[in-house]
Amino acid sequence: VVGVGAFQAIEPENGKRMRNLQTRRDWLRTAALLTVAGSAGSTRAADSQRDSRWNEAVTKGLNWLSRTQSSRGQWNTQVYPTALAALAGTALISSGSTTTQGPYAREIARASDYLISKSRDNGLIGDPKTDSRYTYGHGFSMLMLSQVLGEEGLLDRREELVEVLTKAVEFSGSAQTAAGGWGSVSAREGNDFDEGSTTITQVQGLRGCRNAGIPVSGRVIENAKEYIYGCKNPDGGISYSSRQKGSSRPAITAAALAALYTAGDYDSEHVPDMLAYTKESLHDISDGTRAFGHWHYTYLYYSQVVYRQGDELWLPFRDRLYDRIVSEQRPDGYWDGQIHPVYVTACNLIRLQLDRGYLPIYQR
Repeated sequence: VVGVGAFQAIEPENGKRMRNLQTRRDWLRTAALLTVAGSAGSTRAADSQRDSRWNEAVTKGLNWLSRTQSSRGQWNTQVYPTALAALAGTALISSGSTTTQGPYAREIARASDYLISKSRDNGLIGDPKTDSRYTYGHGFSMLMLSQVLGEEGLLDRREELVEVLTKAVEFSGSAQTAAGGWGSVSAREGNDFDEGSTTITQVQGLRGCRNAGIPVSGRVIENAKEYIYGCKNPDGGISYSSRQKGSSRPAITAAALAALYTAGDYDSEHVPDMLAYTKESLHDISDGTRAFGHWHYTYLYYSQVVYRQGDELWLPFRDRLYDRIVSEQRPDGYWDGQIHPVYVTACNLIRLQLDRGYLPIYQR
């Protein structure tokens, strides 16, 4: 069980606030369209127009996810069905809705039920027979369901979620490699191979569970942190894998830094170098080789990193990021790109709603 130093004690402060929101459904529909007011005069008018454009994009995107969800709770993506259902569900929860309240309550409840139905006896959330990279779906599912658990008011559903997540945490511990990371499958099935991106997914999922009150081994998290440190290069960037150390990867470095923040590590000796590397590589929001072809993955995590630095760094970056995202939205409300529109749309919506601060996992 987590001990002193494994996770910094950062208890979620929004539980009471969110419970109050659950009794105010009409207010929640309106609040989902509001952001911080702009400055006075012409700047206020420009900011209001900009914020309105961003909010309209969010609403269109959320409505597209709502329309394209199946009655059984998943999205018919054919690729990575568990991972994409979890990411889409997280995007919907980011609006402030829960499984019982808000304009997307039905969709969140359906997605939760779908992910619960994918829970196996060994704790894995997913299907290794149809998904060759099932740890991604498992990690994203822990993250999404842990956010649901924090606001679930129905006792029987809470008990079910606790059971599923407790087993999921145990599976993650057993799937960890000797080096402290994770691969796209369990250590046993993957010959103990690990790599950065799946490791980050597990760390954030485990932290979400810890926030929701699920016991998490401090040793598992400490080993994961040491794994990330061991992949660090002299330039501050993170290599693809502990076994394949080579050139630094900006995308994985951003994800690793977000994961360390999630685990409560803001002040270790490694963090400043990693932050400097990501700022130099990614802060201009480029499409170059530095993103390694995974722009949406890269900025899903780098936006979390910048947001946690505070408004002085975040607000100018946010404006440029949001303007770009909104400009690329399709008329129907979705975004297209690598992997699948559900993936790209979910990543964009999570970024566009960071300021709303509804999910403890993404809060400052």
